[in-house]
Amino acid sequence: MRLLVRPSRLSGEVAVPGSKSHTIRGIAAALAGKGTSTLLAPLESADTLSVLAAAERFGAVVERSSGQWRITGNGGRFSDPGSTVDLGNSGTGLRMLSCLAALQNFPVRFDGDSSLRTRKMGGLLASLQELGAQCESSGGCCPLTLRGPIRGGRAGVDGTLSQFLTALLFALPLASGDSVLDLAVLQERPYIGITLSWLETMGLQVRSSGDWLHWEIPGGQRSRCFTRTIPADFSTAAFPLVAASVAGDGVTIRNLDFSDAQGDKAVFGFLEQMGAELLRSDELAVGPARPLRGGEFDLNATPDALPILAVAGALADGETRLWNVPQARFKETDRIAVMAQELSKMGADIRELPDGLMVRGGRLHGATLASHGDHRIAMALAVAALAAEGESMILDCGAAAVTWPGFIPSFQALGADFIQAED
Repeated sequence: MRLLVRPSRLSGEVAVPGSKSHTIRGIAAALAGKGTSTLLAPLESADTLSVLAAAERFGAVVERSSGQWRITGNGGRFSDPGSTVDLGNSGTGLRMLSCLAALQNFPVRFDGDSSLRTRKMGGLLASLQELGAQCESSGGCCPLTLRGPIRGGRAGVDGTLSQFLTALLFALPLASGDSVLDLAVLQERPYIGITLSWLETMGLQVRSSGDWLHWEIPGGQRSRCFTRTIPADFSTAAFPLVAASVAGDGVTIRNLDFSDAQGDKAVFGFLEQMGAELLRSDELAVGPARPLRGGEFDLNATPDALPILAVAGALADGETRLWNVPQARFKETDRIAVMAQELSKMGADIRELPDGLMVRGGRLHGATLASHGDHRIAMALAVAALAAEGESMILDCGAAAVTWPGFIPSFQALGADFIQAED
């Protein structure tokens, strides 16, 4: 789907959908429990539905109704799906379900779309092999096959992507024996905070060193069932936040819980440092757009914010440096390279760093832009186009549905001049 975007001024209220990170963890948690668990206000998007369908392939019984999913698991014992489990575009789902699948005594083959086939799995597969799993893969990526059961043990963990540790922490309490995990480094730490909140919900115990580089995990545990509400997604909220800051006449963002563990809530502080006017209460109000100023931001804990903060930097006065986020090159796309490429088409003064971007602010002009099939790239470019001079055309903007199926109508309701056209 193509999206024609004309310069616009935004005003009104927007409700942010549920967190993808929380929803996928909730599905995995329900699959690991014996009995019925309930997710309230889950994110219903392409990624989460792929993971939910995979859970059904593994024997979970799913009942979906408006604003509620009831998922009945079998205590972490999977049914043999008998054929390849397709996880679409969900890297989080692939990593979490592959570890749970490694607890089973039959082989499970995983695959996904062309983007998922580029996502790094080698580090996680190495850990699983140390723990006793048999692994076959295409160069450390999908398609891949796992056969367990892992029973515990000691393994090193590649901490350059937090999802590897998250996946192991979900699975190893269910193994028959105790486990020890050692990391040399851990990036994206707030995501581990989210994981620990879910382990608490599941009633699972793990012990860690103060720096989270050493973990002791008792085996033989059983996950309990639960009812839990999925909080709004701060990484998604960053898009209306920046849009309101560069092209708004006053926008209120609803459903945000700043007490939640999500690291991307830090982006709101980043925008305040750049000069945005924010008023926090039960809702968050963004004052009328005013000139932003550049800044320097360490995005190691908030890698998903790189695309939209690159847009903010391109429209701010002075230089903006986004750094310490090399893992952004290994998401759905190489987001560092792609944002440099696409914003350059709009006239941005932007260059790649090994671990981020340097952007000198100025004016942007309309252009024909490519999302590269990446939901965060698609939404970031749409926001850039709202504040650019002239029309822009964004190709494959339907990718936004991976995280926010209602992105286009939600922005149209704020006054965005968005016109959809089929490819």
